[in-house]
Amino acid sequence: MICMGKVIPLSFAVVLSALVLPSGASNVPAAAEAELRRRAQELAHEILLLDTHLDTPFELQKKMQDISGRIEGGHFDYVRARQGGLDALFMAVYVAPEYEEKGGAKAYADRTIDMIEGFARRWPDQFARANSIEQIRAQFGSGRIAVLLGIENGAALEGDLDNVQHFYERGVRYITLVHSKNNPICDSSFDEGPKWRGLSPFGRELIDRMNRVGMMIDVSHVSDDAFFQILELSRAPVVATHSSCRHFTPGWHRNLSDDMIRRLAEKGGVVQVNFGSMFVNAAVNAGLDTLRKDILRHVAANNLQGQERSRYIEQRWKQAPIRTAHVRDVADHIDHIVKLVGIEHVGLGSDFDGVTDVPEGLEDVSAYPNLIYELLRRGCREPDLRQICGENFLRVWATVQKAATALRTGE
Repeated sequence: MICMGKVIPLSFAVVLSALVLPSGASNVPAAAEAELRRRAQELAHEILLLDTHLDTPFELQKKMQDISGRIEGGHFDYVRARQGGLDALFMAVYVAPEYEEKGGAKAYADRTIDMIEGFARRWPDQFARANSIEQIRAQFGSGRIAVLLGIENGAALEGDLDNVQHFYERGVRYITLVHSKNNPICDSSFDEGPKWRGLSPFGRELIDRMNRVGMMIDVSHVSDDAFFQILELSRAPVVATHSSCRHFTPGWHRNLSDDMIRRLAEKGGVVQVNFGSMFVNAAVNAGLDTLRKDILRHVAANNLQGQERSRYIEQRWKQAPIRTAHVRDVADHIDHIVKLVGIEHVGLGSDFDGVTDVPEGLEDVSAYPNLIYELLRRGCREPDLRQICGENFLRVWATVQKAATALRTGE
């Protein structure tokens, strides 16, 4: 079982005791399974459910759709989100690495923020902007989904520390320091080799500025060297908003090693588990990583640029035969983190609309109850689920805010 037992109603405890099985087991009594699935659906709507990374804005920039209703394709819209019990989410303000070369990263980030802010004005009965923990809690139970902002790729700062304050005032509450290419802040786990061997001189200054402003530092995508340097320098906890465990994907540096997870937990941080099949299943990871490298080789060998490059990459991914992971794989990662560092250091960061393949049972935002069911089946109790589904991240966020106040006032 992944979670410590707490007081629960006796009738439900009896059902649960019949269902606590090893992660791969499937011989669940039909009546008991139905009861546990019903309870999982209820819990998804009773507890505050927060997802810390969705890339829906990037998809909407390709094709704008009315996400206040059900849309075709994609992983997110209001209808499916409410079916799944989602109460709050961080929408990623993704800034592609190409903006570091051609310029305009800050302006692009601002335009993306403008678009996201427009959701609440355009569909006020479905979405509400939130910039604080208090505003999230105020929206809870209203039927509206609280929409928060996180920048993915610190290139949006354009090398100017004052832009941390600019984006904070615009409502951004975390910055993922880097994406798929080394940038002026630090090295990426995806790039072919290091540029800075961790953090750049600007990156080191940035850690202090983010601490003082109260901006959460997201270590998803950073290289191992950068990760440990960030943890050494930061005077506040850090977060991994959409990462999983390297234990299950050996050698794949986009996920966090056990040592990294331990260090992050010692600092008081939290790992928000990524749902992507490539992140949670070794066989899927190996196949997709081979495909990714083959695509990059072809792009480089044929000097593909611009739209030709984008079309080729999109076509290859669409044509690729991909094995699918299972919701159990995601539960395995949560289980691993809990066993490694405790229930207080894990949460949910799906990366919906940012990953090409998702597990069976976690097809979109309507499916969170399936993960809750899997956790219940393994022995997770309601107070633990509250922590995993949102409270752990909110606690870390509050600690970051307190650390910022102390740094500014000299306490």
